[in-house]
Amino acid sequence: MQNYIIRRLLQGVLVLIASSIIIFVVMRVLPSDPVLTRAGATNIWSEEMAREMRAKFGLDKPVHIQYIRWVAGALRGDFGVSYYNQFSVTTLLKRKLGATIELAVAALLLSLIIAIPAGILSAVKHNTWVDYLTSGFVTIGISIPSFWLGIILVIIFSVWLKILPSGGYVPFFENPVQNLRLLILPATTLAIILAAPTMRFLRSSLLEVLRQDYIRTARSKGLDERKVLYRHAMRNALIPTVTILGIIIGSLISGVVLVEWVFTWPGIGWLAVDSVFKRDYSVVQTVTLFITLMIVLVNLAVDLAYGFLDPRIRYN
Repeated sequence: MQNYIIRRLLQGVLVLIASSIIIFVVMRVLPSDPVLTRAGATNIWSEEMAREMRAKFGLDKPVHIQYIRWVAGALRGDFGVSYYNQFSVTTLLKRKLGATIELAVAALLLSLIIAIPAGILSAVKHNTWVDYLTSGFVTIGISIPSFWLGIILVIIFSVWLKILPSGGYVPFFENPVQNLRLLILPATTLAIILAAPTMRFLRSSLLEVLRQDYIRTARSKGLDERKVLYRHAMRNALIPTVTILGIIIGSLISGVVLVEWVFTWPGIGWLAVDSVFKRDYSVVQTVTLFITLMIVLVNLAVDLAYGFLDPRIRYN
């Protein structure tokens, strides 16, 4: 097990290096640059000031030198400063991280509350109106983009019904009630998008398991149907579901970006989109690296969860 974890972590390091190189190069081939963007925002511009600013940020150096300097700083925990507002990138990330964690955890919990009971019920009530209803929900949830669903929910609950705010953020400890009211729409948007594929895979894997011989043997022994379902069927059915759940959590981390932008939720997703528009290289690079790190760790956690669900699985 220890050797397996070390090997996977080394693979994760290679993924982080490749991701950092790709985003570093992509940001620099985009049109415009952070110096021009910042000069336009401040209405102050001169060739001499632009040269001084590029020299200050090291943007006058070759790309490979810029990358080596950035990586050297990142290894020390220094991800540089924002080209746009001069704040430390680490400080900006810490300020936004709490809001993103709150939204992601709320959306994930809500999606599991929806997906697990609905997936089980759909498999148990196969080819009934319940199964058709959940299948329709799955089709809609998989087909609709998260940003479009968010806009639809805003139109319904904020514009037409006027019962929920359309966007914004208030820290939980500052005003818990308002924080939860602002959280409902973005969390629901993400939860629907996440619940749909989870329900689909749980239903499919549970239907397959319920047709196995050992399930028929358990029923023939007179075991209660609930014991057959939860003690024998669910544990095996969860293995492929956990796999897709890991992929879904990865998409959650990246999907938060669009949802935060739609609902003006000031997390790292909102920070990333805003920084792309401002060509704020150091912020975009750091946020992308952080998201990649989270996906690598989630995939490792999913692989380790297999051994817990099925003790027969060994890591060699």
